[in-house]
Amino acid sequence: MADILDYATLRVLWWLLLGVLLAGFAVMDGFDLGAAIWLPFLGRSDAERRIVINTFGPVWEGNQVWLILGAGAIFAAWPMVYAVAFSGFYLAMFLVLCTLILRPVAIKYRSKHEAPRWRTLWDWALFVSGLVPALVFGVAVGNALLGVPFRFDDDLRMIYDGGLLGLFRPFAVLTGLVSVAMLAMHGGAFLASKAASPVTERARTAAMLSAAALIVLFAIAGWWATDLDGYRIVGALAHDGPSNPVGKQAVQAAGAWLDNYRALPWLAVVPGLGFVGAALATLALALSWDKVAVLFSGLSVAGVVATAGVSMFPFILPSSLAPAMSLTVWDASSSRATLLLMLVATLIFIPIILLYTAFVYRVLRGRVSAAQIEGETNSY
Repeated sequence: MADILDYATLRVLWWLLLGVLLAGFAVMDGFDLGAAIWLPFLGRSDAERRIVINTFGPVWEGNQVWLILGAGAIFAAWPMVYAVAFSGFYLAMFLVLCTLILRPVAIKYRSKHEAPRWRTLWDWALFVSGLVPALVFGVAVGNALLGVPFRFDDDLRMIYDGGLLGLFRPFAVLTGLVSVAMLAMHGGAFLASKAASPVTERARTAAMLSAAALIVLFAIAGWWATDLDGYRIVGALAHDGPSNPVGKQAVQAAGAWLDNYRALPWLAVVPGLGFVGAALATLALALSWDKVAVLFSGLSVAGVVATAGVSMFPFILPSSLAPAMSLTVWDASSSRATLLLMLVATLIFIPIILLYTAFVYRVLRGRVSAAQIEGETNSY
């Protein structure tokens, strides 16, 4: 394998793997966030809200593995990206972590006391724990497309010129809303397939409305991106050279994020998955094919996430302050030896994770009902 995979190939493979891990997080943990967003609205009694919580309560911790894998992959395979993103977006990431920590606290503490006000408080805490990460992750993607205000000094020390409020630019807010609608659709479809009546019927309606919102918002974002100042490499750039983000020439140009689609028109199938998946999920929900709807909504989520990566390639994190210092696939990775070692580990552990996940969902198959919750001592 070491002889077959050169440095340039390993870089592309890890760019693809990073996309798979991020899409996996959006699909697997996305329905948890989406279900939490819908909790106060689909559950009209304490029993119904307990049904919603118990659909994702036993699995959300396992789904977090995809977030850990994605962050770990960025740290090990793209250390410069990790340093810039987690430093520049520090307050935003801290906000996300706080709300993610709030989720298990709310799940556990809600059942400690039966007072309606107490449980309502934690229900809204769960809502916040779903809405805020969904919004902030989408805003982060929007800022990546717009360009992040960072540069390197002569010693390659990163200098960031921005703040938390500066992240919420109009286009970034739009991509944040796309993310919220996307995960609300996925969470609604999951609840339709997992929760018992009457939550099922309400979840179908919620998922269909979210799918319609996703289609509209995603189309607006795509139209906006056609005139957005993207980034383009000018001149030659070695694909197998040492990682040095200041050794190239890059410029901002309107419509540059469409370059890859112009060069390879078949790539349009990627954003097409976002639209088609949402439309097919809506059809499946209308026909009460709830499990099929989850598959189609997951396909839509993967398509939307992949659209950002395909549009930006080879850029990973462009710089709005100094476009020539943008981080790309070719100049921001770890060493060849590190990428190769991590690839071997990934090929071993990802199948194990997938098999274990399939086993867990097999064991937990079936709808969650009020009668089932009352009979279980370990329910939430």
